[in-house]
Amino acid sequence: MLASMYSGISGMKNFQQKLDVTGNNLANVNTFGFKKGRATFKDMVSQQIQGPTAAQDGGMGGSNPSQVGLGAQMGSIDTVQTQGSLQNTNRDLDLGISGDGFFKVGDGDEGEHYTRAGNFYLDDQGDLVNSDGYYVLDEDDNSISIDEEAESFSIGSNGDVNMTLPDGTETAGTISLTSFSNPGGLEKNGSNLFNVSVNSGDPETGAPGENGTGNLVAGTLEMSNVDMSEEFTEMITAQRGFQANTRGITTADEVLQEIMNLKR
Repeated sequence: MLASMYSGISGMKNFQQKLDVTGNNLANVNTFGFKKGRATFKDMVSQQIQGPTAAQDGGMGGSNPSQVGLGAQMGSIDTVQTQGSLQNTNRDLDLGISGDGFFKVGDGDEGEHYTRAGNFYLDDQGDLVNSDGYYVLDEDDNSISIDEEAESFSIGSNGDVNMTLPDGTETAGTISLTSFSNPGGLEKNGSNLFNVSVNSGDPETGAPGENGTGNLVAGTLEMSNVDMSEEFTEMITAQRGFQANTRGITTADEVLQEIMNLKR
């Protein structure tokens, strides 16, 4: 009976974490460039009741092992790096990525970070930054600055930031994109940022369209890849799974109570 109770407890813990992941997905349903999480489970060690036997020549046939599982554990919490839909904003500094790349941003002190959120701005020095003030970097890891004398500017699908000056046109820089062999291995750092991890692979940085990074789509923003109908279904599944495990614990408790009553 105690084994079934502890199995139920392990199931409850797992479904609580699954609800945490689902709740976080729903909270970020309108977060630009957000990548949803997915919780998976795996079974724990099984108690061997009877081992397997092989068939014997001229004798009995073989038999399978008899094992009792001792519960479940969290298998993984994955970051699902599927493409989110691109929403038109018609804003010059909004950039969406059609493909697998990431924008590279940094501040010179904390190192480099990577993001799919392309809502960028100009600071008081004319530098291209994200909403937290991190500089958007080019192929040489330099910030991109718009000349104050520029009459207008535009960003092409190849990442070139072109300025129209009184005496002609000039390129302020090229927005770089970075790809990883295992983007699912990146660590979330908050504020729509990802960091390199030991399992993400080394960053491969280049102009948009190189190294499988995808292309820029100016005037758009990538929306979250969270599907609300899918998340609500997962929430119901987690709720019922949690409920079923509590029923298993209460049933085991009732059986134990009946055993205790045998003494009466």
